[in-house]
Amino acid sequence: MKFFIDTANLSEIQQAQDMGVLDGVTTNPSLMAKEGISGVEKIIAHYKAICSIVDGDVSAEVISTNYEGMISEGLELVKIDPKIVVKVPMIADGVKAIRYFTDNGIRTNCTLIFSSGQALIAAKAGATYVSPFIGRLDDISTNGMDLIESIRVIYDNYGYETEILAASVRHPMHIIQCAQLGADVMTGPLSAISALIKHPLTDIGLAKFLADHAKSNK
Repeated sequence: MKFFIDTANLSEIQQAQDMGVLDGVTTNPSLMAKEGISGVEKIIAHYKAICSIVDGDVSAEVISTNYEGMISEGLELVKIDPKIVVKVPMIADGVKAIRYFTDNGIRTNCTLIFSSGQALIAAKAGATYVSPFIGRLDDISTNGMDLIESIRVIYDNYGYETEILAASVRHPMHIIQCAQLGADVMTGPLSAISALIKHPLTDIGLAKFLADHAKSNK
């Protein structure tokens, strides 16, 4: 399973990269705004900074909601760096844009997926990734893992190469459950990734080892 970090914060991206397990980054307009990044020039410069840190894919989202606008923005985004994957919303014009990008060798991430039907359409259009938002489904008392499982079955049935990028990950158990169900990628906050390292029994065991070592060297 690939690990992406869902942020536009350069410090967090660097921390995840330094951990040695980072495979990519996902961003969106909300995450950019959270970091105070606005305006075309600043956004492009920020994407360049992100790409300079990571080795893997960096999803950069279009703002337009019409076909022509998405194509225009996407063509500019991919000029930033070869790592850029154009992030497109799951709407009718978004599906058309994904097909255009696919036919022209441009990789895409279809975002805001909330049903297996949407994931199927995106795969047929040639999306590189689909991003089902599991946390947001959990928020409305729907099991987001059921969607991951359904998409996995459909893609395996027909050999779609589109990768399932589990998004809106909130905590470490989301990551574990997605891994168990066969999601190709997960994207989440640094806190969820870091939490996988921690276990109270590890802390207790290490403290005992160190205490015993200290005693033996007196």
